Amino acid sequence: MAAAVSKQRYAGIPSNYIFILYIRAIKRPKNQFGILAEASTVLMEITIKRPDDWHVHLRDGIMLAAVLPHTARQFARAVIMPNLTPPITTADMAADYRWRILQILPDEVAERGFQPLMTCYLTDETKPADVEQGYLDGVFTAVKLYPANATTNSALGVTDIAGRAMVFEIMQELGMPLLMHGEVTDPDIDIFDREAVFIERVLAPLRLDFPDLKIVLEHATTKDAIDFVRSNRENTAATITAHHLFINRTDIFEGGINPHRYCLPIAKRENHRQALRQAVASGDACFFLGTDTAPHTMGTKETACGCAGIFTAPVALELYAQVFDEEGALDKMEAFTSLNGPAFYGLEPNETTVTLIKESWTAPDRIGIDDGQSVLSFMAGESLDWQLKE
Repeated sequence: MAAAVSKQRYAGIPSNYIFILYIRAIKRPKNQFGILAEASTVLMEITIKRPDDWHVHLRDGIMLAAVLPHTARQFARAVIMPNLTPPITTADMAADYRWRILQILPDEVAERGFQPLMTCYLTDETKPADVEQGYLDGVFTAVKLYPANATTNSALGVTDIAGRAMVFEIMQELGMPLLMHGEVTDPDIDIFDREAVFIERVLAPLRLDFPDLKIVLEHATTKDAIDFVRSNRENTAATITAHHLFINRTDIFEGGINPHRYCLPIAKRENHRQALRQAVASGDACFFLGTDTAPHTMGTKETACGCAGIFTAPVALELYAQVFDEEGALDKMEAFTSLNGPAFYGLEPNETTVTLIKESWTAPDRIGIDDGQSVLSFMAGESLDWQLKE
């Protein structure tokens, strides 16, 4: 009966929609007396076009080698953040970084064609001609705007956004996306209000000044962000992380201060988390997947002044599947993970597919790095409902 009800639930999905959901009953084995040996099991599987991750921190060196396989096993393309030390500010630097990423890919992933999409770190000194040439040469996919000192390695970020108008003009002409870390850095603004104030003071005026500029408000965390993007959907989008769909600001202090739940933008109140979940479950084209997976060693997280960032790469797609399942919206998952992002960036969806199965498993704990340090995975040691079928 359960299988029949579930099939009816998705009976209205158009037959030409690429999302595939099916439920299959596994036959119970019989013992030598012909008696059913164990209770029946019902499994769900979903098959979707292979997703892309539109916001990834891979770092460099031995950290890159440790974390890259976790992103590449799930995603066909990934937008790589440029906030290294020093930051990726030129096309030559981006091309070199892309080469390092491709050189370290595991063979099986390289054969499948994982593609890192490189970004330009915008500074007060960035020249419009350099951005244009990097884009036309196929090196830069987008420009990343960090307000100075807003997050990890953003000290060289923009201090005068209005002064970057000539860069925005050429990007608007090219159809080149601007990716924004949407927080003000004024110390007088409460950290939990900085995204909403950014939207009011920076994003809204920029949207009016450059109506045709493609803007992505990255890692949206508030209902304010969801409402703004929906109201300006023509050339505005938002990425939404997996961890912001699971935690609110209270979770940071559960059982004491938990540095592994500290990220920027910081998690907000529960009503904002619910707004994010409703946005992804809507399938609305202006929202798409961006994990903002951000690895830091345990030593730099568990210290007097810990780094901001949550490492979700080992469990990212499984977490999103769990959210869509909990929201009763599995039929909308492919739009969010695999279709909306490419459409906004002017790319084709991937031709290959991935399959996830609803079967309980335990999230990995620590990811080791060659120098003996490790990175703690989000949800480490906890039971998850879905897993990627290799």
